[in-house]
Amino acid sequence: MTETADELSTPLGQKTERQKRRFRLPFTAVQALAMLLGLFLITFLTIALFNDNPLGGEPVAHVALRGPAGDDKQPAASGHTQRAAKSPIQQAPAGDSKTVTIIDGSSGKRQDVVIGSDATDKSGSDSAPATAMADVDQRLLEKSRYGMIPVVADGLKPFTVYAADADRTRAAKMPVVAIVIGGLGVGAAKTTDAIMKLPPAVTLAFTPYGADPAKLAERARAQRHEILLQVPMEPFDYPDNDPGPQTLLTTLTSEQNIDRLYWHLSRFQGYAGIANFMGARFTATDTVMQPIIREAAKRGLGYLDDGSSPRSAAPSLTAAQSMPFAKADFTIDAVPTSAEIDRTLVKLETLAKERGLAVGVASALPVSIERIAAWIKTLEARGIMLVPLTTAMLKSKSG
Repeated sequence: MTETADELSTPLGQKTERQKRRFRLPFTAVQALAMLLGLFLITFLTIALFNDNPLGGEPVAHVALRGPAGDDKQPAASGHTQRAAKSPIQQAPAGDSKTVTIIDGSSGKRQDVVIGSDATDKSGSDSAPATAMADVDQRLLEKSRYGMIPVVADGLKPFTVYAADADRTRAAKMPVVAIVIGGLGVGAAKTTDAIMKLPPAVTLAFTPYGADPAKLAERARAQRHEILLQVPMEPFDYPDNDPGPQTLLTTLTSEQNIDRLYWHLSRFQGYAGIANFMGARFTATDTVMQPIIREAAKRGLGYLDDGSSPRSAAPSLTAAQSMPFAKADFTIDAVPTSAEIDRTLVKLETLAKERGLAVGVASALPVSIERIAAWIKTLEARGIMLVPLTTAMLKSKSG
């Protein structure tokens, strides 16, 4: 009651004692959080702008490069560690240098880094051509927008430089047979069988497709096979029967077809010539075939007509360019049975004895490789010489 009376008797505007004030922050909790986030952002931007680290944020991998086999005294440059699983590393030998391919798993972009005494960095995409094969004469390569393609240089032609060794003096005096196995490069197993099970005098023709045609073509050349590049061309039933990407078409201009030819030529190196892959309509159309033959001849290549089109303009067009040429007389495995293959090989042998020269083409079917390999072992005893296709071309030209 006393406190109440005091309050009633106190003059208005006056208090007997001051109330205690509460302590308050000059900002709210939301404002504090905003300030912290701002400080963090400023710190991050400062590091990103002024820290000298050009590879910051990129996947990093350390690869141990070892010396040649047998050099046990050579220690590894560093341990093999990988900090980013999305950046796989592929390493492949390239002559005396080493190639490390770094693939970005998010974009699929590839970058080849060649490490060696004379190495240079190369980059590209999944569609870019592989690096030049071992023992390829660098003088005979010219850069195109797709990669390196053959060219004549210093008086040398790819046809001459990449032709397989053969006793041409002996071949000029006796019947000869040339065998070409085509469709290689797609399917490593069948390609490897053709490379390893057939003698070096058998010529191997590679399509521009496959995961790594350059690697398989290099292996073929290492086994002393000469190789050809098969160029996809338009068949009569195109597009129901489609040879593949970048096919040469009768509906395109000569400039467009030559541009597509360059794409094919860039897929690998070291071939002595080109051959048609399908293409019955294209090879029979003189106006579209002529620029292709002229371009291939200018680049020092030979040409094989697979014989699938009786109306092919290739014989007359190659003759006009003085281009090494051959036309297949038989498709050995048109009927892919042992009996039919054997019968066709007898026809090939008979033609060689009558004319002095015969050319057969086949695919890399297991039955084809088996029967051809067995037949080749009997040729010498019957007075017939197996020769690379380039030798047959030269004999045909001289005859």
